[in-house]
Amino acid sequence: MKYNTRKRHSIGAIVYFVMMCAVGFYFTFAAVQGDYGIFSRAEIEADAATLHAELDTLLAGVAELQNKTRRLSDTYLDLDLLDEQTRDVLGYVRSDEMVIR
Repeated sequence: MKYNTRKRHSIGAIVYFVMMCAVGFYFTFAAVQGDYGIFSRAEIEADAATLHAELDTLLAGVAELQNKTRRLSDTYLDLDLLDEQTRDVLGYVRSDEMVIR
């Protein structure tokens, strides 16, 4: 009888050890590969860096357009910019200029 009891405890310990290893493996896998894991965090940080660079580019473009808008406003008129925009948009050329295409 003693032999069977001892065998039962050792099987229970092995089952317990295997279950704990499986649970540990599951949580380790989730910490690395899961939705909130290390790899997901690295991917999100890379996307954030890309979006910040795009935001900086867009903000520079907005600042440039605001500058042109201010320079063409009624309160402050930049004649050189007006001449440049007229030539570009309407295709005007002065009589003393040659156009080469």
